[in-house]
Amino acid sequence: MNKHNIGYLVREGVRGVFLHGFMSFAAVCVTVACLIIMGSFSLILFNLSAMVKDLEKENEVLVYIDDSYSEAEAKSVGSQINMIANVYEAKFVSREQALDNFVKEQDDDTLFQGIQAKTFRDRFVVTLVDNTKMAQTVKDIEAVKGVAKVTAHYEISQGFQTVQRVLKIASTAIIAVLLAVSLLIISNTVKLAMYDRREEIAIMRMVGATNGFIRWPFVVEGFLIGIFGGAIAFFMEWGLYDALAAKIASVDSLKLVTVIPFSDVLPVMIAAYALTGFLVGVFGSLLSIRKFLNV
Repeated sequence: MNKHNIGYLVREGVRGVFLHGFMSFAAVCVTVACLIIMGSFSLILFNLSAMVKDLEKENEVLVYIDDSYSEAEAKSVGSQINMIANVYEAKFVSREQALDNFVKEQDDDTLFQGIQAKTFRDRFVVTLVDNTKMAQTVKDIEAVKGVAKVTAHYEISQGFQTVQRVLKIASTAIIAVLLAVSLLIISNTVKLAMYDRREEIAIMRMVGATNGFIRWPFVVEGFLIGIFGGAIAFFMEWGLYDALAAKIASVDSLKLVTVIPFSDVLPVMIAAYALTGFLVGVFGSLLSIRKFLNV
């Protein structure tokens, strides 16, 4: 196919978008609706996953230092703990701080006024980079000289891991189903547009036009509809997301729900909407035109 034919087929594809304006408009509207639904579900699942990760960071490991160590020696143990690969942060808690925290947690702090700080041990509150490696990290911490005891809540960590796996499976399944449904709906919408042009396609086939020559303008048309619909859906999703985030922030005074700023996922969302718009537009057109090529 020479460059003149390519130019002609591209022009025909662009012309087809405007020539059948109503059906093109309908196809764009369907594409926008499908992409917004799919994008909204994706963002909801992404935020849920981020919230679970934040909660997972609260699952801290307590490291108790040997009683015989002074505070300076205990802090030197902390520097060794911080060097362990999977340790995100080891926060030092002195005996005095541990006593204050203990008293504050009690209903009646007058009962514990006689307790001395030496009753407690210096300790570190350790947060991990990856909680799935908690067991191995605890072993590495226990191997550090000066560590007397390590307390870790494996069952909580496993619970968070289960939730993360469920969210990943759910997000993959939902996005796959929505993509398939979007492709089917858009394919049928484009098929209706082509139905009005079935005689034109039949005549082109009868005069010897190849399938590729007939198909290309529709592929270009589907590409333009998909990209245009993807762009509209992206900006509408952005506006809806920011509006919802602002509403949540205004009513959630306790900051119980954390919404990831759209700017943090902007490059991914641009790529996702562009790619999805391209796929549903082009493949929707290819699926639709197959029937009309069998003249």
